[in-house]
Amino acid sequence: MTIHILACIFLVVVVLLQSGQEGMGAIFGGGSQTMFGASGAGGLLGKVTAGLAAVFLLTSLTYNILTKEPTGSIMEGHAVEQTAPAPVQPAAPVPAPAQDGKSE
Repeated sequence: MTIHILACIFLVVVVLLQSGQEGMGAIFGGGSQTMFGASGAGGLLGKVTAGLAAVFLLTSLTYNILTKEPTGSIMEGHAVEQTAPAPVQPAAPVPAPAQDGKSE
């Protein structure tokens, strides 16, 4: 769990350290750089990001496997209570308006 949390923190830091010139603007033709920037796709921060992402993925999957319950489903063993619907009561009759023209 400690490795997973450290990988999360370092992954956020490394992503924030990268320059913002390789974003959506480059994909839609903004700027004169290629999609991966002027230095190409193999920069140091890119490799560190990929490594930390792999560590994050592996620790996530490992944690999921280690904490898996022995039952086949979450819903097994949890009874769902059946409740009867509330009885429908007829609405009270609405009094007729007064015929003498006066409002109440």
